[in-house]
Amino acid sequence: MKIRDLVLILFAVALAGCGSHGANDIYNITKYGAVGDGSTDDATAIQRAIDAASDAGGGTVVVPAGKTFLTGPLHLRSNIDLRLEPNSVLLANPDESIYKESAFKANEGEGMMWISGKDLKNVSITGTGKIDGNGIAFMGAELGDSYELKPVTTFDPRPHVLTLINVDKLVIRDVTIGNSAYWTIHLVGCNDASIQGVSVLNSIKVRNSDGIDLDHCANVRIADCHIESGDDCICLKNRREYEEYGSCHDIVVNNCTMMSRSCAIKIGSENMDSIYNVLFNNCIVKNSNRGIGIQNRDEGTVTNVVFSHMLVDCSLFSDVWWGKSEPIYVTSYPRAVGNHKDAGWRFPKGATEGKCGEVSKVWFKDIKCTSENGCFVGCDTPGKVHDIYFVDVDVDIVSVTDYPKGVYDRRPCVGEGFVHDQVYAFYIDNGTDIVLRDCTAKGAPLEKRVK
Repeated sequence: MKIRDLVLILFAVALAGCGSHGANDIYNITKYGAVGDGSTDDATAIQRAIDAASDAGGGTVVVPAGKTFLTGPLHLRSNIDLRLEPNSVLLANPDESIYKESAFKANEGEGMMWISGKDLKNVSITGTGKIDGNGIAFMGAELGDSYELKPVTTFDPRPHVLTLINVDKLVIRDVTIGNSAYWTIHLVGCNDASIQGVSVLNSIKVRNSDGIDLDHCANVRIADCHIESGDDCICLKNRREYEEYGSCHDIVVNNCTMMSRSCAIKIGSENMDSIYNVLFNNCIVKNSNRGIGIQNRDEGTVTNVVFSHMLVDCSLFSDVWWGKSEPIYVTSYPRAVGNHKDAGWRFPKGATEGKCGEVSKVWFKDIKCTSENGCFVGCDTPGKVHDIYFVDVDVDIVSVTDYPKGVYDRRPCVGEGFVHDQVYAFYIDNGTDIVLRDCTAKGAPLEKRVK
């Protein structure tokens, strides 16, 4: 075959591909009608681009640089990369009436979905643009260290930013996600997920604005992220609404920085299954209400968890936020029967009171704590929390606020929510086989054990 003939054949093949879409093609949302003026709702156009990419077998849905695309609810699909170019923004529509799909199935009392997807494979969200939940638009009046929540009954219209359910092979990389009115990144029943280089930037005054929630997930890696949240920064849990997805396990978190008005790193409080094989390493917690917390309040168990090589800096905030500046917190107490909006979803069906499972085999190694309070380990009955190891954990007690000291927070729980005593570096209530090795205390006695 002559070279000229080969060139003609290749040119013909290229022409045949023009005007059609195939796998790995680019789907710019403006080509599907998105305006990007910050005031026109572009949801229909963006959804057309997502659907076209998935229907063609896969492709990259591009949010172009330099524009703000206001949008209502969106549904992601399999085999797409949602790519946000530099200085691009997806902005949640502030109209509360358009958010009608619950983030927790029949439980409509804890927010709706904005960007979501279910039963998917091979999904990625990448780029250096921003996904903005427009959270302040859904808040009430601004208070001292929080925003007032608007009154709701059994329906809360506040949108979660990103809810992905039963996704296999998920990547979220480099984007900025934040200004959430409720949870920011909520993964449910996901397997083989990677979150890397992501900035989660919420107002620290917005209650319920969790950063990353892993709910019944497995084989997840979180690395090199910066998270600021009014509520928990990274939280592992097993919510009852999604019990069919089983346990939460094999989770690795590396090289993250976090700031929270609640608990920067939390396991619980919702845990109706088991959480195990978890590693947090090389992380910094700064200016937070509580640092590292295992808050077991349901019948599930927590075991085989390691926290290592960390800096934890805590201080006291108002009682709007759970926590009393405990840098490390390991507890298992049955939750109280509540009269709040979602009380019917906290206990097993038909149950009128809750139970709490064991917390065991947890290691804290090489952790430097600066706080207004000490570490707290507690449970309702001896042996419920056991085999907890503190190795090279240093606690420096420093008073930086005028809030009362010597209070440990057991909420939510049956009975008295607070323990009042002097400040100790380690306060242990009913724990069994709690080992302190090469630990130090500055500014307070080392430990107190109560049976």
